[in-house]
Amino acid sequence: MPILSPNIHFSEKLTGKVDTSVIFVYDDKKLSKIAAAADKTFGGLIAHQLENHTKFNADAGQTLTLALPAKSDTLRVIIVGLGKKEKLTSEGLETIGGKMLGALVAQGAVKVGILNADDVDAASLSSIILGVQLGSYRFDEFKTVKKDKDAVQLKTITIVTSEDKQLAKDSKIVDALAQSISLTRDLVNTPPNVLYPESFASKIKSTLTPLGVTVQIFDDKQLTKMKMGCLMAVGQASEHLPRLVVMSWPGTSAAKGTKKKADKPLAFVGKGITFDTGGLNVKPFEGMLDMKMDMGGAATVVGLMSMLAKRKCKVPVVAVVALAENAISDEATRPSDIVTSYSGKTVEILNTDAEGRLVLADALTYVQEKYDPKLIIDLATLTGAIMVALGLNHCGAFVNDSDLWTQLETASGQTGEKLWRMPLDDSFRREMDSPFADIKNIGNGRMGGSCTAAAFLGEFIDKDRKWAHLDIAGVAMSKSTPTCPVPFASGFGVKLLNQFVEKFYG
Repeated sequence: MPILSPNIHFSEKLTGKVDTSVIFVYDDKKLSKIAAAADKTFGGLIAHQLENHTKFNADAGQTLTLALPAKSDTLRVIIVGLGKKEKLTSEGLETIGGKMLGALVAQGAVKVGILNADDVDAASLSSIILGVQLGSYRFDEFKTVKKDKDAVQLKTITIVTSEDKQLAKDSKIVDALAQSISLTRDLVNTPPNVLYPESFASKIKSTLTPLGVTVQIFDDKQLTKMKMGCLMAVGQASEHLPRLVVMSWPGTSAAKGTKKKADKPLAFVGKGITFDTGGLNVKPFEGMLDMKMDMGGAATVVGLMSMLAKRKCKVPVVAVVALAENAISDEATRPSDIVTSYSGKTVEILNTDAEGRLVLADALTYVQEKYDPKLIIDLATLTGAIMVALGLNHCGAFVNDSDLWTQLETASGQTGEKLWRMPLDDSFRREMDSPFADIKNIGNGRMGGSCTAAAFLGEFIDKDRKWAHLDIAGVAMSKSTPTCPVPFASGFGVKLLNQFVEKFYG
């Protein structure tokens, strides 16, 4: 719900008055011909400041605000540093956009003109615009007094460019991506008394159906009949019983009326634990504080499906999210219970706080059995161990196919959403041998916890099926940044996986 997002439009020349002008400058602080021509209307003030201001180096995202004389048509000029041209990345450009937005809002700007957009290539400009839109995100649905209600809000940004028509077309995709990331953020930020399995499923249907996505919801009675024992075991203690939601996008590449055999779909699976107490292996207070985000994998999958539909993705895609609330009651699963998964394999549950892998096991089996996908990527806030291993800026990627890893790594480099490949090894699977069931749901001790969790999931992947497991426990949350001003949900993965699909599949 971006409430500050300005109306961004493109024009060959600036028409009408603006209160704030923006000039981009690289770290050499030299004005281009376009910027120099604009500076003439400001009496050479920009060139003078760039030459004499000792603390402004035009570093990436650095801003310098210059007040103009009373008789000027505009109140101020904001110089926005781009840093070194050869070091610009999409992530860095988005941050520049977010910082530029912060400077504009701080100055009370309402109508803005970016005067030398042609000094930045189209792809870079799109990244800056995405940063502006992501930086405008707010989540104040549950505040009775809106913090920004009475503030002067930024209304329009006019981008002066010779490529106005093409950039206007490109900006629709940028806007769709920003809205899809914001959808993921909204879902994760929503409190668990509002977002629980039934309401989450309903939200998915009402959001995606108008976009052309077919949404099928299986309730607890159907799941019991289907023998989804792992998913039901996790959610059976809650008054809000589990749901399985299947989202299907047909793709747009096949010509209508042809008898061409449909391509196998790409598959995405998301963990959707709407709140995680830990079950009878109850978490300490500090461990529960962030657990409304334990459905972050499912939220990313929903945001991704929104984006794929909005941009009319060419290939068929199916997504499955397993939704449950891991609660405590006399109906709760006990440590040492043995349940039968949808695959037919039995699982000894030794730790009820290792629940995400259980709901994913049934979802992974289902999508393979029903859709025979070309590949599967699952996303889950699965383990605290991945944060110990990689911190909060890298997602742990467990990938069983080198070509698939290369594709994901490429998309990661292009979007700035960082992946680090983790090991899949038989030794981790052997740790979960059980004397009483086909497999137990935890390894031996605390070592390699994210690796044993991935190995558990691998037990439910068909032989020779391309598969990647993304443990997003660290990256699903964010501190306040220029492009994520609300310090909780990051929306990680929507941008990465949309780029992955678009670049390699359509």
